[in-house]
Amino acid sequence: MTAVPLPDGYSYGPWHDGPDPLAPPADLRDALDEIGRDVMAGASPRAALEEMLRRGTNRTAGLDELTRRLWQRRSRIQRRNRLDGTLQEVQRLLQEALDAERRELFPDPDDDARFREAQLDALPPGTAAAVNELANYDWRSEQGRENYQQIRDLLGQELMESRFQGMKQALQNAGPEDVERINEMLGDLNDLLEAHARGAEDIQQRFEDFMGKHGEFFPENPRNVEELIDALAERSAAAQRMLNSMSAEQRAELAELTQQAFGDPRLAQQLSRLDGQLRAARPGEDWTGSARFRGNNPLGMGEGAQAMADLAELDALAEQLGQSYPGARLEDIDLEALERQLGKDAGVDARRLAELERELRRQGLFERAADGSLRLSPKALRRLGETALSDIVNALRGKTGERETESAGAAGEPTGASRPWRFGDMQPWDVPRTIRNAVLRSVSVGERKVRLDVEDVEVVETEHRTRAAVALLVDTSWSMVQEGRWLPMKRTALALHQLISTRFRNDALQLITFGRYAQSVELPELVGLEGAWEQGTNAHHGLLLAGQHLRRHPDAQPVVLMVTDGEPTAHLEPDGEAVFDYPPQPRTLLKTLSEVDRLAKLGASISVFRLGDDPRLTSFVDLIARRSGGRVIAPDLDGLGAAVVGDYLRTRR
Repeated sequence: MTAVPLPDGYSYGPWHDGPDPLAPPADLRDALDEIGRDVMAGASPRAALEEMLRRGTNRTAGLDELTRRLWQRRSRIQRRNRLDGTLQEVQRLLQEALDAERRELFPDPDDDARFREAQLDALPPGTAAAVNELANYDWRSEQGRENYQQIRDLLGQELMESRFQGMKQALQNAGPEDVERINEMLGDLNDLLEAHARGAEDIQQRFEDFMGKHGEFFPENPRNVEELIDALAERSAAAQRMLNSMSAEQRAELAELTQQAFGDPRLAQQLSRLDGQLRAARPGEDWTGSARFRGNNPLGMGEGAQAMADLAELDALAEQLGQSYPGARLEDIDLEALERQLGKDAGVDARRLAELERELRRQGLFERAADGSLRLSPKALRRLGETALSDIVNALRGKTGERETESAGAAGEPTGASRPWRFGDMQPWDVPRTIRNAVLRSVSVGERKVRLDVEDVEVVETEHRTRAAVALLVDTSWSMVQEGRWLPMKRTALALHQLISTRFRNDALQLITFGRYAQSVELPELVGLEGAWEQGTNAHHGLLLAGQHLRRHPDAQPVVLMVTDGEPTAHLEPDGEAVFDYPPQPRTLLKTLSEVDRLAKLGASISVFRLGDDPRLTSFVDLIARRSGGRVIAPDLDGLGAAVVGDYLRTRR
């Protein structure tokens, strides 16, 4: 809401100046999780953002769903309706008029009645020709006269409704003075458009004079001639497309019938002149299009023009939702048009998607890399890590077994809890809890003064922490992508990175990828890494880099974790070249095991997380575990993260 100060108080209304400042903030976590999953699966951040907007979130329909509903509505309009409603209604009224007239003439024995019957029998077969032939007929029956006047009024109302939305209802009881006023408006309108086409200098003044005189006919309330032409041309083009969608016979019938609109041929002439000027002023409108209607519900000319306008609006909205044109943004979507076509819920969904896109950009969840590409920012990676770690913690809570032990040594970090003091404890007191205990104890025994006793003392509980050097080696060979192990591997790395960077900040984590070659990478590189067809699983190179990392931290506890789904098929030669062969050469296996032995001498026991059941892989990783004093874990993909994080915590203890 926005408040506007007035002399006698305030007026409150909807907020229109940008996003509502009082609206609840957009929940980015679900959206970021969706984007993160796609990025880790190999999509670019831009493509992942676009994909999230297309799919939507748990509580918001995506662009694809909104587009589907648009096409469903478009199909429903064409499948349920047809465009001959005005012709059918004229035929019905005419037949009723003729039947009533014949009933009136039949009892009359004079020659005039027989002559009139002969006139009726000689009417042309076409509806339009018959209506025109009866223009000067002197009706005997009251119903016949009323029906014929209804035909003229209907034609006038439908003709005006097809060019000016809402006119049919306004002209329900139009009299001769109303028809004259419409003709005057159309004449003035045509004169105004001709002056505009000539480039008249006083065109704005002419426009204001015109609106002052005829503004009631234009609820759109245009501000200048250009806006007036835009509104009129859009409706006129829709009416033309409606005619294009009819058969040639139907178009001819309507063209002839419109000469009888309100019994005044000037109306059709003025509208024809107006259509010509609008076509010249807005050639870019769709004047030649058509649509196929195959339903049973007959639409009048006004309803038919509105149906064509709706189809055009649906097509424009589908293009906006498609976001396939250069510079497309969700702010481009015409929310009022979307709500007209699909209801308020669709407008709410589109606003939420636009807000998500705006907030994801505004909150710095994307950044430009050195090469100009878009990538996830450290802030976004932290949020993804929090989610990944939370999922793993929940999985670990469901397991039984070892628990992290707490100790009261001086070299510890507070856990947030406290416990009663025991003889020999040297950690700081928890003063608030100690005083509270003393107060409660004194009150319970009726003492007026608070006295501190040794049993009141509580100390800050700490957990013993040692520093660790952690090397996480992840297999990036093509089989990891092919077997669906790419995303779980990245989520595992995210979770471990989040755990170490938040809870074990003194630990030194190194992420190492190994395919044909191995390399040390930062988290953003690993998250954005795309799977590539590359033969080779160079565990030798990966273990070599892990050893370098451990040697850089000689005072830290060594922890080596390796995730792989294939036996080593490549090794690094002294000249830096990787040699690949399958089945593995004995030299490859020998060099890999030599690095395992070097790590064992540094005190590192290697935990291998085996993905897959290949017998050769199983035999080799068992050999690695035996040589290093480590172990082999064979988790399923959903349990990979919990297995790696759980083993890291176990190894640190």
